Amino acid sequence: MSSDVYTSESRFVVRSPDKSSSGGLGLLLKGGSSGEANEGYATHDYMLSRDALKALNRDGLVRNAYGNDSVSIFNRFNPLGSGGSDEQLFKFYSKKVEANHDIASSITTLDVDAFAPQDAYEINRRLLVQAEALVNKLNTRAREDLIGYAAKELQEAKAAASTAALALSDYRNREGVVDPEKQAEVQLQMVSKLQDEMIATKTQLVQLRAFTPQNPQIPVLQTRVRELNKEIEQQTGLIAGNQKSLAATAARYQRLALESQLADKEMAAAITSLQEARNEARRKRAYVERIVEPSKPDYPSGPRRLRGILSTFVVGLVIWAVLSMLMGGIREHRD
Repeated sequence: MSSDVYTSESRFVVRSPDKSSSGGLGLLLKGGSSGEANEGYATHDYMLSRDALKALNRDGLVRNAYGNDSVSIFNRFNPLGSGGSDEQLFKFYSKKVEANHDIASSITTLDVDAFAPQDAYEINRRLLVQAEALVNKLNTRAREDLIGYAAKELQEAKAAASTAALALSDYRNREGVVDPEKQAEVQLQMVSKLQDEMIATKTQLVQLRAFTPQNPQIPVLQTRVRELNKEIEQQTGLIAGNQKSLAATAARYQRLALESQLADKEMAAAITSLQEARNEARRKRAYVERIVEPSKPDYPSGPRRLRGILSTFVVGLVIWAVLSMLMGGIREHRD
């Protein structure tokens, strides 16, 4: 005689908070797929997998539920005790567990059949717990990937910014300049003052030669003019005219300064990306929401014995009628 079958049913949905993000990184990471649908399918496939069975049966729950002596030999797993491999158990388990994922509502309905109410309930409950653990694991992995990639980019940006800053500092120390453009402005102002002073001195010298040729200040002024010319040439040479001039160092300095500025901007962008990645990771966190808790069946869902008896009776009548017609035909043929 067949054993009674009890069915425990539960329903759940995999949800996640609003994933909308205004940042470009968030849009890139989201792509065009639905996270809830993917995670819903993942839990559906997991419940019907060998891994789920292995976790369920870690204490022998499944084997005991379907293979104990109280189960009819016609329904029992491994009734003769000769087999009972993990693959055979998985095939038997696949017939007793059904998970239906509704695409429109994203609700997954889990039905578990067992030969005892408590076994059906416990298998259903454990499957839900394992599904929640799976979603949490997917959350952790997605968060680590999301933040890890952004953090790696930030570390690379920091290293590049540090390298650029050190290169600029070494160049300043080596060449003895802080900012060639600003220093050139100072030098030009000094040259301008020297030129003004030289013009004034030359004007005075011309006047003395015109009115007092024998004035003893004339040699002094001539010497002053020569010194001013030398000073102007020297200061002009510091600005341009040789390899040590500010003009010569400005090109190299500007390139190093530009590299440092770009590296700083990239580091700032990497910091922003990391913050966006953290926000996106929080938004992408999914969770299993139980809509219907696993039921504890108090009445068997099968087998339907009365229907089986009636079906057997009807089939028997049909067979008896067919045989009667055949026997009648045979008798008429003999007569």
